[in-house]
Amino acid sequence: MSTRAVVLASDHGGFALKEALERYLMGKGFEVLDVGTHSTDSCDYPVFAKRAAEAIASGRAWRGVVIDGAGIGSAMVVNKVKGVRAGMAFNEATAKNAREHNDAHVLTLGAGYLDEAAARRIVDTFLSTECTVERHQRRVDLIDQLDGVPTGPKPTKGAAPMATGDASQALVEQIAKVLTNNPALLQQLGAAGGMQAGAPGEVCTTCNVCNHHCPSNAPDAVRNLVTIGGGRVRGRLGTPKVPADIAKLIDHTLLKADATYDDVDQLCVEASEYGFASVCVNPMHVRRCARKLRGSEVKVCTVIGFPLGATPKEVKALEARRALRDGATELDMVINIGALKSGDFQVVYDDIRLVAEAAHESGALLKVIIETALLTDEEKAAACDLARKARADFVKTSTGFSKAGATAHDVALMARAVEHQLEVKASGGVRTLDDANTMIAAGATRIGASVGIKIAKQARGEKVAAGAKTGY
Repeated sequence: MSTRAVVLASDHGGFALKEALERYLMGKGFEVLDVGTHSTDSCDYPVFAKRAAEAIASGRAWRGVVIDGAGIGSAMVVNKVKGVRAGMAFNEATAKNAREHNDAHVLTLGAGYLDEAAARRIVDTFLSTECTVERHQRRVDLIDQLDGVPTGPKPTKGAAPMATGDASQALVEQIAKVLTNNPALLQQLGAAGGMQAGAPGEVCTTCNVCNHHCPSNAPDAVRNLVTIGGGRVRGRLGTPKVPADIAKLIDHTLLKADATYDDVDQLCVEASEYGFASVCVNPMHVRRCARKLRGSEVKVCTVIGFPLGATPKEVKALEARRALRDGATELDMVINIGALKSGDFQVVYDDIRLVAEAAHESGALLKVIIETALLTDEEKAAACDLARKARADFVKTSTGFSKAGATAHDVALMARAVEHQLEVKASGGVRTLDDANTMIAAGATRIGASVGIKIAKQARGEKVAAGAKTGY
């Protein structure tokens, strides 16, 4: 049987959900090994959980899903089989954790607590997540040693899970379509591999290295790269004006103390209408925004330790976890600025790391606000380096509540300081399309602004009414 086969098992209480998941997985191209039960007649879950675990142990299956009433008993059974690890999950975050942190082979579910749609999402997350971080692999080795199982080589760090079935074919077709429509992209890919990049005279005069594939000179190529999974792109300092479709780089922001519920609702409406990356609100509004934006591609972002960053790390982590439970998928935290300026880098690192762990356990992004207006260039570089080492996802210039906001100089400095391993968010004082273009050209991959609509309208070539809102 294929190494991508999934073994399914259940007791009578999980039978209906097992059957539904079997149809779902087969439709996605997986091979499915169903070891029972095969009816709703009363039976004992340990019998079938053991069968699933043995299928994993023997190599007949790659992953497993076992369903009973609560998911707890089956997990206990599977974990009794030598060399096999099970994790019970009740949402996508716990499924991700079971794979990413514990390298679980088998997912157990409680049919009494999940509907089919939720179970599908949990299974998808479990099957698409890999355990690649060294410290997690080391701890999994310690678990295996309890069973006397030899610890072998682990997947290459950072390796992506392999696509399967119709998902793989769809990805291949999408990439082929993009390359067919943009043959020049093949030149760029060839250049990355050491092949000749193109004919003399095709290099642009802005940076001399982009071969006309930067956001200014080839916006369509960049758009297509983003659509096949490239995420965001950076321009170099000095890159000319970036084209209009920048709304997806904007965090539509409302952090004023007097923001009303109606204001927050309107923010969500605007974010959906204009296609902004996220709404960024104070923590008390997260749950409201998550409800309003359910089913939308717009993310919910909130701030932690805002705006001074002077709360203890444990309080920041608690605030982060509450926001994540309420529905936040991105966190913008303020560092301990006083500790940084005092040279106490360990405190700053621990501060960031604790919130980063909370964020990543829930599959959220962490942006670290360093408040550039209060720092020297050396302190800015040190803060960025600490954010990178603490496993943040972004560094961010400003809260928008200090004495100054983002500058192109700071954005470029921060991009260099993180060695382009993290993304950079420019915020505070970004009030026009020209401001946004300047920040993107300097290296920003996200813009924080309370005037996102104004920027988006300017990008579309629309007129903006005089006296339109311009404050952060």
